[in-house]
Formats: sequence, structure tokens, C-alpha cells
Amino acid sequence: MYAVVEQGGRQFKVSQGDTIEIELTEVAPDAKTIEMDKVLFVSDGQDIKVGTPYLEGAKVIATFRTTAEDAVVKGPKLYPTHFRRRKNSSRRVGHRQKYLQVTIDTIEA
Repeated sequence: MYAVVEQGGRQFKVSQGDTIEIELTEVAPDAKTIEMDKVLFVSDGQDIKVGTPYLEGAKVIATFRTTAEDAVVKGPKLYPTHFRRRKNSSRRVGHRQKYLQVTIDTIEA
């Protein structure tokens, strides 16, 4: 069984046991799970359900590694460069995105 969920403006194809990195959101410090209710598509191999745009009553429940604070991971370091030709002007800026690492527990359709 797998599902396509929308979280933080991105879509993820997930199945039970998968580990994904979602956009960092505000979560209570003592929270153990996060519930994603924006489910676009669910398939169990034979039966397919497609939402318009979301499926009503469908949700995906995911847990953090240990706690919500420990689930924060850092992405790769990026160096966007701003450059203007023939002006002797260039600027290099560093950026590193933070994500929440979650493991998919159940898919309810």
C-alpha cells in the first residue's frame, strides 16, 4: 500500500516504513507523531482512490525518530552566487535548510 501526500508545498510518495524529510513545521516539544491529512492518492495494489484534490477521511500518520527536537536534520550547504557581469560585483551567500525526519507508520484511507 502506498499514498501520495502533500506536506509543505511538496508531494511525497510514501509507503509504510519509509523515512522522509519534510519541511520544518511547528510541533509541540513532547509530540511523538505527526498527522498528514492532505492525501492526494491511495493505492493498495488493486484498489485505487484519487482525491479532487484531497481524499476525505484519509490520513497518513508518521512518528519522529525519538522526539520532535531530535528529528530536526540539516540539509546540504548551498552557496547561491549573485553576479553582475562587467561591474566587478559578486556576492556569495550560504544557506542550509532544516528538515523534520519522520517515519511513516500507517496509511488510513
